[in-house]
Amino acid sequence: MSLLKCENLSIGYDKHPVINNINFDINIGDYLCIVGENGAGKSTLMKTLLHLIPVVGGSIIYGDGLDSTQIGYLPQQTVIQKDFPCSCYEIVISGFEGKKKIRPFYNKYEKEQSLNNMNKLGIGSFVKRCYNELSGGQQQRVLLARALCATSKLLILDEPVAGLDPKVSNELYNIINDLNKIDKITIVMVTHDIDIALNYASHILHIGHEIFFGNKFEYLNSDIGKKYVNRGKK
Repeated sequence: MSLLKCENLSIGYDKHPVINNINFDINIGDYLCIVGENGAGKSTLMKTLLHLIPVVGGSIIYGDGLDSTQIGYLPQQTVIQKDFPCSCYEIVISGFEGKKKIRPFYNKYEKEQSLNNMNKLGIGSFVKRCYNELSGGQQQRVLLARALCATSKLLILDEPVAGLDPKVSNELYNIINDLNKIDKITIVMVTHDIDIALNYASHILHIGHEIFFGNKFEYLNSDIGKKYVNRGKK
């Protein structure tokens, strides 16, 4: 079943497109990696899917009862975010903010689920710890736990291991893979690492001057895939 489908999508800012005619669909259980050159518009696409910036043209169609407020999002971290002076638990439970709506307090389920998500990601002991005291990898686990509070269906991750060392990066990639394979959460991840994309993804969306969408085996046999993969090995 399709969770999300883009038809002739144009993305950009202030009604000025940077990429046109993006077509792809994401089905339940997929692991889609979005690749392409720096500045190609990968992060812009993520923000458009989340309705953080408006669609310039075409359409985004949600399925299985999904809408943009029910998608877990892990953005690229900024310096300001890294220094955020809150407890880890406060950050994690804020993932329920969109569901809380006009309620002034979080309910029992939201409190329990926040703790469950922290335990799932190995940070259950961080409940009272201040976020800005954590390492980069620990902070990403906190933000991923927060994203899980927003959804049980679809996670969108924008360069989730940027700035992390290889060991911590591999640990985080394995966690994300378990969320996909064990918890059956559909994953959409922007990455600059083509080897990671080919290792974990079921499907590849390549955007830039050329656009490709298909499974990873089709991508490896495509002209654009061959060029991009071989360039990454030089």
